[in-house]
Amino acid sequence: MRPLLLSILAVVLVTLAGCGEGFDTDQTRLCRQAIPPLNPPGAHIEIERVTTGPVRRALRLLYRVQLGDGVARHRSIDCLFGTEGNGLGRPTLIGIASDGRPMADASFYFLRRFYLEDRSEPPPDPAVTSAEGLPAVPPVLAYGLQQGLSSLPSAAIYSLLAAAYALVYGLTGRIILCFGEFAALGALASVVGVALLLSLSISTPVTGLAVAFTVAILVSALHGFAMGRFVLRHLERASGQQILIATIGLAIAMSEYLRLAQGPQLRWLPPVFNTPVRLVHAGDFIVTLNPLATFLTFVGLGAALGLVQLIRSTAYGRAWRAVSEDERTAALFGVDPRAVRDIAVIIACALCGMAGVIITVIYGGMGFAGGFSLGLKALVAAILGGIGSVPGAALGGLFIAGFEAVWSATLPIEQRDLAVYLLLAIVLIWRPGGFFGDGELTPRQV
Repeated sequence: MRPLLLSILAVVLVTLAGCGEGFDTDQTRLCRQAIPPLNPPGAHIEIERVTTGPVRRALRLLYRVQLGDGVARHRSIDCLFGTEGNGLGRPTLIGIASDGRPMADASFYFLRRFYLEDRSEPPPDPAVTSAEGLPAVPPVLAYGLQQGLSSLPSAAIYSLLAAAYALVYGLTGRIILCFGEFAALGALASVVGVALLLSLSISTPVTGLAVAFTVAILVSALHGFAMGRFVLRHLERASGQQILIATIGLAIAMSEYLRLAQGPQLRWLPPVFNTPVRLVHAGDFIVTLNPLATFLTFVGLGAALGLVQLIRSTAYGRAWRAVSEDERTAALFGVDPRAVRDIAVIIACALCGMAGVIITVIYGGMGFAGGFSLGLKALVAAILGGIGSVPGAALGGLFIAGFEAVWSATLPIEQRDLAVYLLLAIVLIWRPGGFFGDGELTPRQV
């Protein structure tokens, strides 16, 4: 069956390759936003068709302009996008042509600098439809619903990382403080995987997402195997403080390793499937849902739930629970504690790689130094939920995401991280074992 499966996969990839799009939704929206300044004030603009321009990397929009005198005119705009360096950076708008006539350099500079970029709020988009036909809700409910929907990807990211912390801590009673760097590693690996895919002329969004997840999981799992074999295995009898210091050093080394591998520039993936879906409105405010963010949220939460089921319902899960309860007794019954710990580290690092892909796909990219603060927040989530409990840690990730959403909606956003760490201090004082763990952090005697 293996040759047959490979043949089917090849046919699917070739079929999907013919469905690729040359421009993402952000580029198309930016080109639409450049249309109103090219027309008289108050003109009604209707986008008719989106196609490719006369040159490579040029996007052409055909639109219809309705003036106040009732006369309709058909016009076009060409937007030229370019990338810097090796092409992995974010494409930028470098030129505009209206009705086939290129805009002067000075006019284009002022349009981009003082209209498209330097604004307190985004410029109007001619393709944005009105709120007609949408259910009306109170403004407070609409704003809260939008904040909640926007926090869904963060919930998946925190849950994956917190579950990774709990999976290892449940076995060793030690905190591995470098899982945030593994998320950054997965983010970089996903970008490299998509770049390799582009070099093979298979550049559809579906294949890009599949390759991004596959490469990130494999690379993170491989590095996790190396960490478990060459670092953690030599610290099996070390104290918690020694392991904490060692993994902090490993986190610094991995951060520098990523900096040397990708450079200080942010590696970026183009957004796909992010055309917002309108849900409800409150006056002019329309609550929208990002389809890709919702899908990746379900993927991340599904992976966390799959880990919970793995612990509860499989042979490895029984071995994990046995080693977490009493390692020596489990060894007497034929369970290899070292193998259980090695597999746990590999699974945890793979989950971190998945979180890195979600960050890259939804937010555009992740720098080499972005893993430290992310790992700390995930550790807070794991402690809040109960760091020795995988389901509790995953629920702690959901709680932290909800807490950040509520804080961002009601209080100064620049103080949000401080509030998260203050919440950790409060929980450690009143319930050290977290919401779903034991009331105390002392190990249970068997």
